[in-house]
Amino acid sequence: MTALDPRALRNAFGSFMTGVTVVTTLRSDGTPVGFTANSFSSVSLDPPLLLVCPGKYLSSYDSFVQCSHFAVNVLSEGQEDVSNIFSSYKGDRFARVPHDLDRNGVPLIGGATVQFSCRTHQSIPAGDHCILIGQIEDFVHTEAMGLGYVGGQYFSLGLERAAFEPASGQPNCGAIIEDGDRVWLESTPQGLRPPQIALGDRSQLLLQMREMLVNKGFAAELGQAYSIFEDTKRRQHYTYFLATGHCLRPQENIVPVPIADLPDAPFATPAIARMMTRFALEARTRSFALYLGDTEQGVVHDTPERT
Repeated sequence: MTALDPRALRNAFGSFMTGVTVVTTLRSDGTPVGFTANSFSSVSLDPPLLLVCPGKYLSSYDSFVQCSHFAVNVLSEGQEDVSNIFSSYKGDRFARVPHDLDRNGVPLIGGATVQFSCRTHQSIPAGDHCILIGQIEDFVHTEAMGLGYVGGQYFSLGLERAAFEPASGQPNCGAIIEDGDRVWLESTPQGLRPPQIALGDRSQLLLQMREMLVNKGFAAELGQAYSIFEDTKRRQHYTYFLATGHCLRPQENIVPVPIADLPDAPFATPAIARMMTRFALEARTRSFALYLGDTEQGVVHDTPERT
């Protein structure tokens, strides 16, 4: 049998969309430990069981295999920093994250959309992980939307949906079209901007976007929403997507600009300049984030690769 490429297999597993959890327990001396996991699943309602899969590479692996109780905290949108702390920070993780204790003294992460307190039901060795099955003794469930994870990146479903909600002003939609080490931009009297269109029917956003790209001579594939913001002074609403592709029929006002030159390029508005400068920075690590706000301020929801 041909050996499988571990990295390729990991990438294949990573195409499955999951939530993000922080799993916590206590060492034998009472010290709290925890790790970030998306290998989590419900198992049974009667009895109430769930499972997580700690990896043998964890310094706390033995503590989870031998624990009598543990907790699974399903993280909420905006808790990317909590996930990153429990996946890579080497110091006292609990000193950096708000938490309470359940009745067994196991830490519960503050702000999590769900906190499950579990008694260990069974621990089963499985390759380079173990399957840790817990019987749920108590849980707290809020109305917060959970944080998502796929392909090595976080995503926030609530924020992605915002791109399709009715806007207060004229909706405009554009695409940052990446073509190797450059992007394609429109040259306007005001300056450069990504190719964009003023929408007539917002419910047909993606269809109109694809038609716009074809009409402007592009063969491009749309990706994730990248920047959603309001220009309240002009009563305009903007949604920009990431895209990859080529310009098959270059038009006079369509120009390629090296990504490295974007921070100094003359853009049509300060908001577009800030967006494209951020894109140039994030293109170095391929970790793109979603901005939601207005032309002056907003929130960037980080999507860095988890280590």
